[in-house]
Amino acid sequence: MLKVNNKIQIPLKEIQFTFARGSGPGGQNVNKLNTKVTLRWAIDKSPSLSEAVKNRIIAKHSRKINNDGELLLFSHRFRDQGRNVADCLNKLREIILEAAQPAKKRIATKTPRKAKKRRLADKKMNAAKKELRKPPKIQD
Repeated sequence: MLKVNNKIQIPLKEIQFTFARGSGPGGQNVNKLNTKVTLRWAIDKSPSLSEAVKNRIIAKHSRKINNDGELLLFSHRFRDQGRNVADCLNKLREIILEAAQPAKKRIATKTPRKAKKRRLADKKMNAAKKELRKPPKIQD
């Protein structure tokens, strides 16, 4: 059971792991041992999350989701398989925690009076500078 927070828990039977030979640390063991871990988790089919959380994960991490609707995470940071599995689960936990927090709504504010004055003063200075670049007017 992957415990994300008090309300969200994901059974490990929903998560599928595959192993491969990975690059990264391990010396000569890189060529012999399957330490790279790929985590596959079908988001759409998971009953553990609400639709809002699922939609936020899909929107934010769409590049990590394949055509079958599975979230793919990889880890080959460590020399042993167990720590790489834990690393993948930790990455998944962070993604879900981030999506569980709804985005704050932006409160529209009025432009301050001082900012308006500063903008108009800058425009007048710019206009005066460009006016000086023109040739003088000849009056008859």
